[in-house]
Amino acid sequence: MIGESERKQAAARLLKEMEAIAARMRALIVTIPAHDLLGYIYAQHMMKAITGQSAAEEQLESGGPDDLINENQFLLEYVHAVLASDASPTDMTFDEARCAELFELSRKLREQAMFFAMASSADTREGVFGPDTVDIEFRAKSTWVMLRGNRYQVLEGEFYRYVLMPHEDVLKEVYGVGATDIADGFQAMADATRSGHADAITEMMKQFEAAQAFAAAQDKPLEDVMEAWVAANAEQSEAAGRAMDDMFRGGIANVSRHTKLPSTLLADLAYRRGEETEFFAEGDFVGTPYRTLPARKKPLIQLGSDYYAIDPCFARDAGYRALLYNLLQRKPDYKKTFEDRQKAMSEAAFADILAAQLPGATVFQEIYYKDPVTKQWSENDTLILIDDVLFLVEAKAGAAATIASPALDFGRHAQSVQDLVLKAHKQCERFFNYLNSADEVPLYRLADGKYEECGRVRRADYRVMVPIGLTVESFSPFSTYCKELPQVEPLLGRYAFVSQSIDDLFVLKRLLPTPGEFVHYMEVRQAVAGMRRAHLFDEFDHLGAYLKKNRFDQDIAEQLEGGKANMLIWDGMSDIVDKSFEGEDWESGPFPTQDFPEEVLKLLGALDATRARWWLSAESYIRDLGEEGRSDLAKMLSELRQTLNQHPARYFVLARDGKPLFVWLQKHDHQIDWTRVNDKASAAAVAAKASKVIGVVADVSADGTYHRAQSFDVHVPTERTKENARIYDDAARMAQPARAINLNQAKNAVPSVKAKKTGRNAPCPCGSGLKYKKCHGR
Repeated sequence: MIGESERKQAAARLLKEMEAIAARMRALIVTIPAHDLLGYIYAQHMMKAITGQSAAEEQLESGGPDDLINENQFLLEYVHAVLASDASPTDMTFDEARCAELFELSRKLREQAMFFAMASSADTREGVFGPDTVDIEFRAKSTWVMLRGNRYQVLEGEFYRYVLMPHEDVLKEVYGVGATDIADGFQAMADATRSGHADAITEMMKQFEAAQAFAAAQDKPLEDVMEAWVAANAEQSEAAGRAMDDMFRGGIANVSRHTKLPSTLLADLAYRRGEETEFFAEGDFVGTPYRTLPARKKPLIQLGSDYYAIDPCFARDAGYRALLYNLLQRKPDYKKTFEDRQKAMSEAAFADILAAQLPGATVFQEIYYKDPVTKQWSENDTLILIDDVLFLVEAKAGAAATIASPALDFGRHAQSVQDLVLKAHKQCERFFNYLNSADEVPLYRLADGKYEECGRVRRADYRVMVPIGLTVESFSPFSTYCKELPQVEPLLGRYAFVSQSIDDLFVLKRLLPTPGEFVHYMEVRQAVAGMRRAHLFDEFDHLGAYLKKNRFDQDIAEQLEGGKANMLIWDGMSDIVDKSFEGEDWESGPFPTQDFPEEVLKLLGALDATRARWWLSAESYIRDLGEEGRSDLAKMLSELRQTLNQHPARYFVLARDGKPLFVWLQKHDHQIDWTRVNDKASAAAVAAKASKVIGVVADVSADGTYHRAQSFDVHVPTERTKENARIYDDAARMAQPARAINLNQAKNAVPSVKAKKTGRNAPCPCGSGLKYKKCHGR
């Protein structure tokens, strides 16, 4: 084994090699005309995106196309750094051999940086992450070097529009444009680098065909009429020139051309040539990727009179931070109002962005309560109550990631975790303890300095409770690694803490469009958040794993069972999500979803449309089913539904892991006999020897139309009495092997009887204890 001394020597050697490579890259970049260099790199970038591999990379036996593209982006950041740090020399010529050397040096620097991450982290023993600090430090360093563009460019505008809207008036005052125009500008910036080459090729072909038609009309060769065509078609000629510039001189990065953002705003986001003085200053890590690349501070460069987004991947976070920083520099008296508006925006974001997933939810913002331990008033940001599900969201409005390098100051990265994760976790923990301190607890709001009661909450009412820490920007990979912190334990011993960002919510709302899908995903997501030693990189890996495997938490638990693995890493699970945001028609294309038989989808749709009490519990049970369970449920629903022309009602029981689902199919336009429903469900529970049964009643036509569906509470008797003897007798009949009805495939017709209609103010027959009008009579 390599000892600590050898590792330190290896790290020191790697550092010297990185510094030497960086110095050579700088010397090369300053000798190549900036526009020609950008054009060359972006052309290589485009070819790699198309082919996945070039001849040079074949010789190097490099990895897949994604990694090759990331290498180009890594090089672009260095071009940005040198242009920001060095004034433009007067004597420059383009040399392709120098460009080729740059690519090789960039690849080598990136590789050495990864080796350094391993060597410099290996001897870390303890820290804020406890024994896992060594792994977290390595991941922080490697992510700092490797992570590029791990988000969806087509959503740039949506993100900016949402997070900037609170500052609409001040943005217009300072820059002359509001949140929507700025958001459109950032989206145009992203679109230019995403599809700029394709657009340029299309424009070139269009003008070439027009010139050919001009030549044909005069019956002359194209070369003989080009000068005349240009003179007669000045506008088209200029369009062709811009397309040429986009293709061969880095024009797709020219945000002055491709956006309508005002120059004042662009100047605030840009370095002038030679303005940056820190990246290549003397000292440790000079010029290496373990210093803070200038693109992380200001994403643009001014070249001549235009502004360029050299590197497309830092435009989101660096642009957002630089914009807000300069907004406050230009208007310092706005700071207090700015902070208040940022706080309000972030606290409302979860319920606001996910409004379609939280229909009819009760939302409390800035709730107060008296801590039973300290006797002091405490505050929480957002409490969301929907059916039997509770979300507690603690929002952090500040930047999610420090721009200080983890190699230079890992402590600042750790402090970010402290500020953005542990504080939120602690606030959630305090509220959960309060919720657990009594059968029912009051909530208060602060009005005019006085605490006024605004609601009451009972823990017993909620099957699912999810504490969430929400950041504005993506906090990957710390957001998914935070569960390794020794201080991050499941609240009340069972409710794991989940860290997410506003970034994530824009994706979740599209791929999980219904309340049932979203809540079930959050149940599974929370289960994985409570599993130490199991790592997925970010929220989209979790989402991809859910769409592919459903209860992927159970798969992970099996793989970790028995302590066979010290750590489990699921990589690349987000590919199914990534593909959803590719292509020009990404909005019209279907998003990936889990497979359900059509009959089951109809039942889920009816539950969602009806949204009677406990509907999310029923949906959760059904969504928990694997492929075989979903198929069995569909078969039973279809077979019995088709017999409703002969019978007023049918019922069956589907058993899964000792948790039966009782389904009652009621013929449409026939009154439900709730007494019979409850008796049959109770009998099924006794026959199954189950302590809990999920009950569902569906109003359905024989032709397959599900008009309504609702869950109900199944009473499970614990001992036989004179009053419930009929239930035990029925249960005994159900348990007989000779009966057609059994706990996996129960088929029984219900004789036609006239049921008594339940009064609006009578107790609901489902057993909830509420009035019928407030429960299943809604």
